Amino acid sequence: MVYEDYKYVMTDTSSIYLGAKYSYEEILKSSEVPFKFQAVVEHYISKDTAPETTLESHFFYMTRDSFSYKTYEKLKARVKVCEMTEKKGLFGRVKRQYIQKLYPLEAFCDINLAQKKMRGIVIQEIVLSKLAMTFFEI
Repeated sequence: MVYEDYKYVMTDTSSIYLGAKYSYEEILKSSEVPFKFQAVVEHYISKDTAPETTLESHFFYMTRDSFSYKTYEKLKARVKVCEMTEKKGLFGRVKRQYIQKLYPLEAFCDINLAQKKMRGIVIQEIVLSKLAMTFFEI
């Protein structure tokens, strides 16, 4: 296995973690991605999304009225991002910091595109609920 930044699949007892650099085509071909999620991608998400689209770009431009949003909402998706914040120091000097945040899908989609770019948001990971996935019908 070759390590690639932000292209990974991890699971624990309650969640599936997907690196944001995965494209949907790679998700469908990967043996590491759970079959149920591959089926969801094939049956629901690939209908309105190009195969070469990465999770990062798809989530960055996703809106609440898209079918993919409704699909990921059912999967209780959360988005792990790294964003820039500015903090004033002791003598008025502005210090830039990058912090990690985990947003529920609804909250992340409420941030408009201009704010995402201004805040320097970089999507690192998509977190899906295993429980929600077991109840998802294909």
